Amino acid sequence: MDPKSVERWITTGRTPHRGHRWKAASLLGVDEVYVWPSVEKQAEKASTSELITYYPHRGAVPAPLWSSLIEKATDQVDILVYAGLFLFDSNPDLPDQLAEKAKAGAQVRILLGDPDSEAVHQRGEEEGIGGDLAARARITRRYLEPAMSTPGVEVRLHDTILYNSIYRFDEDVLVNPHVLGAPAGQNPVMHFRYLPGARTFRHYMRSFDYTWERGRTA
Repeated sequence: MDPKSVERWITTGRTPHRGHRWKAASLLGVDEVYVWPSVEKQAEKASTSELITYYPHRGAVPAPLWSSLIEKATDQVDILVYAGLFLFDSNPDLPDQLAEKAKAGAQVRILLGDPDSEAVHQRGEEEGIGGDLAARARITRRYLEPAMSTPGVEVRLHDTILYNSIYRFDEDVLVNPHVLGAPAGQNPVMHFRYLPGARTFRHYMRSFDYTWERGRTA
């Protein structure tokens, strides 16, 4: 950028184009609204439009939607769960699909709960299934083993308290909030699609990245 243009952003209150805002905010490590509060209304309106569908529980998500999102993803697949065993049980070819996508250039990042962690133990107790949650996490990891040797597929274990399960396929993300005392399958699911200038999709993906950086190789 021309330094004079940047100077005008600062001294005259001029709001730069969206792409320049994002790059500048990324460089500074802040949200663009922090630097340019005037774009907040625009961001709020766009963020509302990101919500595609609300499902009252995970079982209400149509099985073809999962298959379609998985199949269409070409650039990025991110999964943050404690176990997520249902996804692999209902899509037995998923490990092979993930490996093929990685070979074609996609980045695949999967975060599973560390079965030996206190967070997984506590969640199992809260759901009333005890050690079964840890067992499910181990089974999911075993399912993933054939894909884990493929460059571009990375699996990490986390020991965080998980507030949401996150399933991201390119510009679509399904968010499954965790409700205290209820299994994830009984809790709502929200389907968001990324829109430029909106913040909800990016907000959840920052949560994913935060957990990813603190995970360890499975």
